[in-house]
Amino acid sequence: MTDARQAIESEIKSNDVVLFMKGTPQFPMCGFSGQVVQILGYLGVPYKGVNVLDDESIRQGIKEYSSWPTIPQLYVKGEFVGGCDITREMFQAGELQQLFVDNGIAVKQTA
Repeated sequence: MTDARQAIESEIKSNDVVLFMKGTPQFPMCGFSGQVVQILGYLGVPYKGVNVLDDESIRQGIKEYSSWPTIPQLYVKGEFVGGCDITREMFQAGELQQLFVDNGIAVKQTA
């Protein structure tokens, strides 16, 4: 399990915004991943998408890493933000945009 944990930590540390998701940013494989991709795309935030369907150890490992049972999982500057519902609620409230701005990540749309 340590290999998966190291891979997860490496992605989170080497990218400002990481989305562990089912599928890819171009082809999300579930509706929840697709919603987060749409939000990030709308905001114009560059991010790294990690397809958990490619690697079962990453798929299980990310749930243990965050103590969060579902995918997708969004990380900003190494911090776990949440899954689809939390990301969507933060976006609708303007909090997600503020989180990006506070972390020095450019946002195309603010509302």
